Amino acid sequence: MKKILIANPKGGSGKTTLATNLAGYFASKGRQVHLLDLDQQQSSKGWLQRRPPTLPKINRVRSVNALKKKKNVEIVIIDSPAGIRGDKLSDAVKDADWVIVPMQTSTYDINATQAFMNILKAEKAVRKERTFVAMLGMRVDMRTKAAANLAQYLAENGFPVVGNLRNAQIYAHTAEQGISIFDIPLYQAKKDIEQWAPLLKWMKQLAD
Repeated sequence: MKKILIANPKGGSGKTTLATNLAGYFASKGRQVHLLDLDQQQSSKGWLQRRPPTLPKINRVRSVNALKKKKNVEIVIIDSPAGIRGDKLSDAVKDADWVIVPMQTSTYDINATQAFMNILKAEKAVRKERTFVAMLGMRVDMRTKAAANLAQYLAENGFPVVGNLRNAQIYAHTAEQGISIFDIPLYQAKKDIEQWAPLLKWMKQLAD
């Protein structure tokens, strides 16, 4: 079983967009995927309820305890709650194989995430490389000064940067239908799928 924790203490950072599309990617590859939504808004749960039954199946798991009882689970993607901290954060990080931190470009997002990054660096599981952490820019317009500021911050944070996803309407449109960008014809999402390549490559390297 591989566990992927999507975490950022700031709400609206893009955790659900990342979690649901990552689940869609692995499901499209024939993997047995479970999605665990720990956020109070339950956006991932709602997305899963809208998912058409004709698409590759993504299983919902209701809680961490319920997950422990399941068998033959390949991949678990955890959409963490905003404000996760303390023992809950430490336990979640220790239990994960990968932690992916989505970040937007605003100064507010960068400042809100700095303390969280320091906590991650101090976690024993991260320092011992039992849990691997990476950063991903979300809703990034590379032409802006804010994008340049985010790029500089990410380059200095000490964790690998595994790409940037643009602010595209395709994410909103697919979310409304309970599908991911990996469930639609390639020509409709080619540019966006290309932006996922660095993240997927990073995960594949660690899995191999």
